[in-house]
Amino acid sequence: MTSRPICELSPGPDDVAWFEATARGELMVRHCEACDEVHFPPRPICPYCFSDRTAFLKCAGLGTIYSFSTLRRVEVPYCIAYVTLDEGPTIMTNIVDCVLDSIAIGQRVRVVFQTSANGYAVPMFTPVAA
Repeated sequence: MTSRPICELSPGPDDVAWFEATARGELMVRHCEACDEVHFPPRPICPYCFSDRTAFLKCAGLGTIYSFSTLRRVEVPYCIAYVTLDEGPTIMTNIVDCVLDSIAIGQRVRVVFQTSANGYAVPMFTPVAA
């Protein structure tokens, strides 16, 4: 099992509350109160109807691998993936804490948080035990 080092992150003014939630171990998306859509990244303006009536929605942290790619021609092999959350949005992430050859499309995963180089908690996913 291998994990790639996490890059440095620097949240902007609209990201502070999201990073505060990740520090508590919570994954958040945004819910639009105007059109009832859920979106990620959790920007304050809805990408569906352009309303600014959005609020954070706490996720259960469970999802399904939609697509993935394992990078092996690097110093430390790692997997990047699109995970569709049970709440609806699909997010780009890393699959960690598993044997890379065991990853599969349709596999159930759960969120785990790893710390970036400058101390921010970053959501990644690991397979759910069968």
